[in-house]
Amino acid sequence: MLSLVPFAVVAAAAAVVTFALVPRTARLAIRWGAASEPGDRHIHEKPTPVAGGMAMIAGILVAAVAALLVGDGSSRWEILGGVVALVAIFGVGFADDTRGLSPRAKVAGTAVAGAAFHVAGVSIEVFRVPFWDLVILSSGWSLLITVLWVVGLANAVNLIDGLDGLAAGIVAIASGAFVLYALRLADVGIIDEANPGALWAAMALGASVGFLPHNLHPARVFMGDGGALVLGALMAAATISVGGRSTGEFSGQAFFFYAPLFIPLVILGVPVFDTAFAIVRRIVGRRGLAVADLGHLHHRLMRLGHGHWRAVIVLWLWTAVLSVFVLYPTYTGRGDGVVPAGIAALALILYTLFHPRLGSDE
Repeated sequence: MLSLVPFAVVAAAAAVVTFALVPRTARLAIRWGAASEPGDRHIHEKPTPVAGGMAMIAGILVAAVAALLVGDGSSRWEILGGVVALVAIFGVGFADDTRGLSPRAKVAGTAVAGAAFHVAGVSIEVFRVPFWDLVILSSGWSLLITVLWVVGLANAVNLIDGLDGLAAGIVAIASGAFVLYALRLADVGIIDEANPGALWAAMALGASVGFLPHNLHPARVFMGDGGALVLGALMAAATISVGGRSTGEFSGQAFFFYAPLFIPLVILGVPVFDTAFAIVRRIVGRRGLAVADLGHLHHRLMRLGHGHWRAVIVLWLWTAVLSVFVLYPTYTGRGDGVVPAGIAALALILYTLFHPRLGSDE
């Protein structure tokens, strides 16, 4: 089995630097006017600096250096190119935090970062169509699907960032699970041992853990779009590196899970479901997809009577349960039906709880 030590070093580097820099970046954010004001669609009661992204990107840069030092060098250029893409997507988010960007400008900037990942080699090269066959993607299709994947996951994390500690906690749990998942696939030869997917996930884990103590309710600092988009892009890079290159089938991927590319959608089920739910809700309500509302999972949990902390913990636990659904058959070689059965059970719970309020956004 591959050693966890290099990945622990990378995660620790990101965590320590992020944790240490948050108070300093908070002061800079206040000076630069990067603060979230209280309002109808916000639960905080006083202006709060939006500084987490600055500390996170610094932590990730240090972690990338650590990854280059502890790695074998085979993925050096991929990591360097990926870091350039992460800096670009942070710039998009931070510009929105400080000056405000139109939804189209944000999506365009995120898409450019996705294209930068593709150029760096972080790209989806194979795609297994459920119940059909493996498709080797052309360069054009690879670019398109990679960009859509980055845009989708980056915005999924951004949308779920609505309660103190929620997004950071979910990404910490999901990225930790994905490190274990990627290492298992490397151990059995499904992916190459030099695959950087686990390193990207370790960076996301460290940045989330380092930021979380400052963001627990009542939060002293927010991660902002700069932080949320970076975390989402890191998870996209991790899942692309692992799932977008694997042609093998493996235990835990029976039924419609015929390639590792689909497994991350389970681990990241909470933000992915919330994003899909938001899109459907806005289409049904004939509103623009970029129009903010109070219909997200965390808002609905609070309207059901859960307090701030309880709503956050419920969604953390959902993420943990979904991660177990994936890791159990992957590590044991049995229980393939756990994944679809677990998803169906959670979907039924969500439908039962939220269906009477599907149209409620107030």
